[in-house]
Amino acid sequence: MFLVTGITGNVGGAAAHRLLKNGHAVRALARDPKKAAAWSEKGVEVRQGDFTDVGAITEALQGVEAAYLMVPPLLSIGPGFPEAKAMIATFSEALRKAPPPRLVVLSSVGSEQSSKLGLITTTHLLEEALADLPFPTAFVRAGSFLENYAFALGPAASTGYFDTFLIPTDRRFMMVAAEDIGNEVARLLTSKWSGRKVVELGSPMSADDLAGAMGNVLGRPIEARSIPRDQWTARLRAQGMEPVWTAMFEEMEDGFNSGWIASGVPGTEPVAATLTATEFFTKLRNARA
Repeated sequence: MFLVTGITGNVGGAAAHRLLKNGHAVRALARDPKKAAAWSEKGVEVRQGDFTDVGAITEALQGVEAAYLMVPPLLSIGPGFPEAKAMIATFSEALRKAPPPRLVVLSSVGSEQSSKLGLITTTHLLEEALADLPFPTAFVRAGSFLENYAFALGPAASTGYFDTFLIPTDRRFMMVAAEDIGNEVARLLTSKWSGRKVVELGSPMSADDLAGAMGNVLGRPIEARSIPRDQWTARLRAQGMEPVWTAMFEEMEDGFNSGWIASGVPGTEPVAATLTATEFFTKLRNARA
């Protein structure tokens, strides 16, 4: 039995799918089990519970061979990230009460840094809190999700441009699709290792590479063009992003563009992405058709 959190999301769902495909039993924790009904029909043991419910998480951890934990995307962010800290404190207490034989944790590239991370601050806090657990723990530092660029396919089709916050457009950053992350999580859950390990997951891709992949799928040339830095705030606010989210997003993007948030950290284990950007956008287009 393997515990998978976030099963209704992209990564948790991909991990659960891989585990089931390989013949393993899966347990999931869902705030609203009705939203995970499709997983119940596939044989997943879905339990009701919130990420701030110590009792629910403790019970879900009991009797598993390994567990996968993640801090879900936050709907709101307060000063000092109190929402994330509350979840992390819950995880820490539950893991103390019901330690699993192995633990896999979703993190992010850059999480070794302690400042200037923006939205990635949540995974830094998570790694910090779970750094010294007395059982094998693997942190999956994923690159930028290709899903973050899914929104751009439609506008690119109509305009021929991919507008991006990545500067310059030919600089490569580590990127990966959620499907690859879920598959790596499933692999780690069913593997054996000792102590603490950190996996850097993804392959180098640039905004130009993404534009080229979109062009391959759309059948027309697509040009990547960077949004000038002094236009970021207005652009994000026009899209409906709240001020605190805008500030955190900008800080994160500045971190990527400056090289502050980067892969290749000594002592980590690199794992390349298997799904190319062209394959990702092809699947996306077919799903929308």
